[in-house]
Amino acid sequence: MVLAGVISSVSRGVLSRIRVPVNLQQSGGQVVAAAGSFSIWRSFAKGTYLDKGDVTERVLNVVKHFEKVDENKVNPNVNFQRDLGLDSLDTVEVVMAFEEEFGVEIPDAEAEKILSTNEAIEYIASHPQAK
Repeated sequence: MVLAGVISSVSRGVLSRIRVPVNLQQSGGQVVAAAGSFSIWRSFAKGTYLDKGDVTERVLNVVKHFEKVDENKVNPNVNFQRDLGLDSLDTVEVVMAFEEEFGVEIPDAEAEKILSTNEAIEYIASHPQAK
């Protein structure tokens, strides 16, 4: 789990700094690729991940509004089963609510690992398609 977080952080850091030179030349009113007049740098992966603070706020909001949860017990480190008393079916429903909130599909193998708000926050904050 920790290794996956480290790898994700490193890849985000590296990908946000990759720059690919693109040389363009204007010909007859149109811009065409060519060696020549000026260069544009395209950055990849920069700004594709949600802010972790925003993710935390939204995850906590989803959990607080789940019908079986006492919102006073919700915090960034709460375990769904141990601390909130949710069963496995409730946990699946909460994960589905995360999918809807963030517009992502969480594979079953990954969803089974999301047992706390912290794990949900880490997964969603490292998901490039989360909205």
